[in-house]
Amino acid sequence: MRTLDGVGSTPRSGVGTARWYRPDDDLTLPDRPDPESVDVAAELDRYEAARDNVREALREARDRTAERVGKEEAAVFEAHESFLDDPTIVEDVEAAIGEGTPAAHAVADRFDEAVAQFEGMEGRMAERADDLRDVRDRLLRALLGADNGGPGTDDPAAADPAVTDLAALPDGTILLAERLTPSDTAALDPDAVAGIATVEGGRTSHAAIIARSLAIPAVVGVGAELESVADGETVLVDGEAGTVVVDPDEERRAAVREAGPEAIRERVETSDGRPVEVAANVGGEAELAPAAERGADGIGLFRTEFLFVDREAPPSEDEQYEAVTAALSSFPDDRVVVRTLDVGGDKPVPYLDLPDEENPFLGRRGIRLSLNEHADLFETQLRALLRAAATEDGDGLAVMFPLVTRVDEVERAVDAVEEVADDLASEGVDHAVPELGAMVETPAAAFLADALAERLDFLSVGTNDLAQYVMAADRGNDAVADYHDPLHPAVLRALDRTTAAVEDAGADAWVGMCGEMAGDPALTDLLVGLGFDELSMSAVTVPDVKRRVRQVDGDDARSLAADALACETRREVLDVLGLDDRAA
Repeated sequence: MRTLDGVGSTPRSGVGTARWYRPDDDLTLPDRPDPESVDVAAELDRYEAARDNVREALREARDRTAERVGKEEAAVFEAHESFLDDPTIVEDVEAAIGEGTPAAHAVADRFDEAVAQFEGMEGRMAERADDLRDVRDRLLRALLGADNGGPGTDDPAAADPAVTDLAALPDGTILLAERLTPSDTAALDPDAVAGIATVEGGRTSHAAIIARSLAIPAVVGVGAELESVADGETVLVDGEAGTVVVDPDEERRAAVREAGPEAIRERVETSDGRPVEVAANVGGEAELAPAAERGADGIGLFRTEFLFVDREAPPSEDEQYEAVTAALSSFPDDRVVVRTLDVGGDKPVPYLDLPDEENPFLGRRGIRLSLNEHADLFETQLRALLRAAATEDGDGLAVMFPLVTRVDEVERAVDAVEEVADDLASEGVDHAVPELGAMVETPAAAFLADALAERLDFLSVGTNDLAQYVMAADRGNDAVADYHDPLHPAVLRALDRTTAAVEDAGADAWVGMCGEMAGDPALTDLLVGLGFDELSMSAVTVPDVKRRVRQVDGDDARSLAADALACETRREVLDVLGLDDRAA
């Protein structure tokens, strides 16, 4: 038995039979011909045909991933399409072909240059190199004839041999690879794959994020030592400890089997008796059943944007009513928190004719649109929600408003709810007013938490946007990815300011968190210590966070939070939490 160290990506463990995946074997380029012998026009045509082929495959991959994993995870393939159509890349490839370079060599040369540029950067930016590799390899397969399918095939998966192969892995496979691309990972069957281990890669890569969403145990960045593991060996992947154990003893194997991914159905509390609600974030109706299966205490974030995208007109009142009642019936004894329409910024909806702004993240988005340009959509949505609140399971409905920055926004939103309630009453329509809350996504909301809590039933912190606005770092800009950090002392103090302000105000409001930070079991003690009543996350990590909550001692957690809040640098925070740079 020997142990290899890496970076834990999905906090689960699995044991099975090693199987190496080496997708580059079919991408060997032929020798370069004499430039004078190259038919430039034909090569340009081949390049355009390959781009069309790959564009179609990317869109199919996006749709499959959205259905199997979630719309947020599927958005990576839209980013891939932007690489495919990047004018600087396209122009350089076409120029190289024009000088007598075959299309495949021109693609390899230009994308390899871009990959090297990304790998020379730091932090999350370096991990975007895998996205470029994904697009490059798709283009090369199309150009080299390595596709199993191709344009016009009846099987969407057949156009990509990696997808076809990886989707058919035998049960109990521990998949080993130098690295995995997002499309590789999205193709995996979580019932067959017991774990993943890679030579390269980081915890925040898109492939790692998809693996977490699929609940596949994963350890990345193991290094060249992983190459010593042979096909057929028994391997244990511990995604929490960040280790790969080769030929584990029976005791280790039994521990994995006993731990398993079983859901904890009942609600949990800390070791000293403080209840903490552990809910799931959901981006569509397809995600409701998996959340329930993993033991989520309801839905802490139901993103209604999924109802508005991929269509040519807004959903009707009845469509929205049916979607919300479906969520309520999936969690009849739990709370379901529905976020009103949150578009703008990085969430465009073409038919809504959103304003074209230089910096949309600081422009008209979220509640600002609902109270102004799209007040009609807001009213329709509120009608559906208040009707849903009057159904048999409607007692659990809660509604929260996104991107609140001013007290008057909350007052106007509450007034809108009351006006809709009056309209429904005058029409004789059954309705009820649910719990009302606001998202804390900006420093303004954190500073106003006491005033907001006095007017609302709850607050829910969206750490992804809060980190973006506190650190002045666009969450979609890889060049500043290292600044987008929920463990930065400034972000931690904004979290503390929110929970402490509500407590000091003596308000009855509860405070939750629905950002990615909530789903990291390594941070559960800290968040409990900061005073959060509810944590909502991707359904895959619900069981792990529940198990962690049970182990938390309240006094220790509060002491840990106090120590973290006293830190002045991220490095100090990591030391306090007992985390290293790679694991955080």
